[in-house]
Amino acid sequence: MVISKMDSVDTNGHHSPDAYDGSACHQNGVSKQASLRQSSSNGSSAYVPLIEKINQHIESGTKFFSFEYLPPRTPNSAPNLLARIERMTAGGPLFIDITWHLAGDPMGDKETSSMMVANAAVNYVGVETMLHITCQKYSKEEIRQALHRAKDMGLRNILALRGDIPVNQVSSETPKDGLSNAEEMVKLVREDFGDHFCVCVAGYTQGHPDAVSYEQDLVYLKQKVDAGANFIITQLFFEAQHYIKFVKDCRAIGITVPIIPGIFPIQSYNSLQNVTKLSKLTIPQSIISAITPIKDNDQAIRHLGIGLATAMCKELLDAGAPSLHFYTMNLEVATIEILKRLGMWLQEPKKCLPWKTSANYKRQAEDVRPIFWQNRPNSYIQRTIEWDEFPNGRWGNSASPAFGQLDYNLFYLQGRIPKEQLLNMWGRELTCVQDVFDVFCDYISGREREDGSKVVSLPWSDGELSPETLPLLDQLLRLNKNGILTINSQPSVNGAPSTDKVHGWGNPGGYVYQKAYVEFFISEDRLPTLLSELKDYPKVTFHIINQAGEEFSDGGQDANAVTWGVFPGREIIQPTVVDPESFRYWKDEAFALWQEQWGSLYPAVSPSRKIIDSVRTNFYLVNLVDNEFPKETCLWQLLNGVLKA
Repeated sequence: MVISKMDSVDTNGHHSPDAYDGSACHQNGVSKQASLRQSSSNGSSAYVPLIEKINQHIESGTKFFSFEYLPPRTPNSAPNLLARIERMTAGGPLFIDITWHLAGDPMGDKETSSMMVANAAVNYVGVETMLHITCQKYSKEEIRQALHRAKDMGLRNILALRGDIPVNQVSSETPKDGLSNAEEMVKLVREDFGDHFCVCVAGYTQGHPDAVSYEQDLVYLKQKVDAGANFIITQLFFEAQHYIKFVKDCRAIGITVPIIPGIFPIQSYNSLQNVTKLSKLTIPQSIISAITPIKDNDQAIRHLGIGLATAMCKELLDAGAPSLHFYTMNLEVATIEILKRLGMWLQEPKKCLPWKTSANYKRQAEDVRPIFWQNRPNSYIQRTIEWDEFPNGRWGNSASPAFGQLDYNLFYLQGRIPKEQLLNMWGRELTCVQDVFDVFCDYISGREREDGSKVVSLPWSDGELSPETLPLLDQLLRLNKNGILTINSQPSVNGAPSTDKVHGWGNPGGYVYQKAYVEFFISEDRLPTLLSELKDYPKVTFHIINQAGEEFSDGGQDANAVTWGVFPGREIIQPTVVDPESFRYWKDEAFALWQEQWGSLYPAVSPSRKIIDSVRTNFYLVNLVDNEFPKETCLWQLLNGVLKA
């Protein structure tokens, strides 16, 4: 082995299906539902439009569901909303949508902006996302700008709405060169963007409150569909018969696109009053009679609402509704419970790839990433957001486009944990470097401290330890206790089924392979011992670098696949690699995190800050790959030799 040293350098509404034949029973669709939702795995390079996904589900009789979210009211609540969307996405929604929040400057760059929340959802949460856009109060040019920006962000789905008329206006006031209704907006989308966007429009099971009549509103709805709308989502309703009649009436006048029922789980008396007032709906007397005696008991109302919504959803699905669209009001408990009672919640979501994917249509060909960002997938997406092409099949030339700079002010990259909790986890006061080692140990062990706190993340890991790391815990704890600070690792895997609950990814019928890998910070005084030990392990490849860019390696400069999968009828897929050039870019981020996320918790001249700065400047970042994947890994023996020296 050669060791080289290098100088490195119309209003809120929703609805949609196609056929309304009541063919497939929803209880029978769970397994098909799971496979359909995961069908675009294994690095498929072709983007499948949302309307095609919807029609595929309808044709197969597989029921699906979707969620609506409101932009957050305050910047501080934005990370919490995204965390909730991530949790709910695990259940397998086909898509989500984000409402157009006029009070929060929906086209702006703030955390409360509809556009920014939708951007984060599609790119960073990785879920198919639809953005509401209302034409009320905007000129055509402003709407075009919003659509162009949505396209640039990777959005492919729009809910075209007129928008609610402010309470102090008698009628809609169309700006000069503006649009007066959703039909005109659908036409503008089609004229300017062709089929780029899947366009949804709103339907009203009892007629729009501003319509002359129910019949006339159906005529308006058909005009929106004829203008190019792909599907319909209904405004909320409380009795299944309203939806059933509405779909029948739509089909009678020639509306053939999918019609999805909008479901509003009752979760509190006040929210029920507010929503029905806004939508001008009449609450059935049976619901009023049931809710009035318990109107001050939110828990009892939520329990009642779950029962009512579950019963109505069953009736809708049995009658042929292809899907359910939930108005979540940014809450999760009731919606998840309803879906679980219906048997539609995906209990064990499968991974398409070993890493978290983006739903941005521009990245559909992407199926290879460097392993370094495995625990920080959002920052990787941000660093590569401007790339024109993404690797498919092979990482390719390691001199491919440079990674962009990371802006820690972006709300979807900020920690979702308040400063007080971070101090509880990482230490209110550090007295020596061993305190830093102990934080790493507490994270790996997952133990609860005497004060009840737990270390649930580190600056280099957005969440808790991966399940596949559990067999390595004893070795990782030994290393971290003695100052080899691990931030990424994986065991060797030799032909695990792709359905394996721990190591599996991709479609069933495949096999997964991994090389043992470990990445860590090590002190400068231990570097000579590490380099000496590496000479005895010629099958271990390595890269070592410090903050200043002083670098050591085994001499290899090609990408090294450390995860790959073999699937029937397909080429070998290698989604995770170790790449020297990428490691140099990751180095900047990895060392910056010491200061940006940990050191910044403390005053500039405090002992705690000095300890963090000392680690940042005096430690090296190392990655090791054991290329003998069929055998028991030698990495732990190698590193134990470093500790014994």
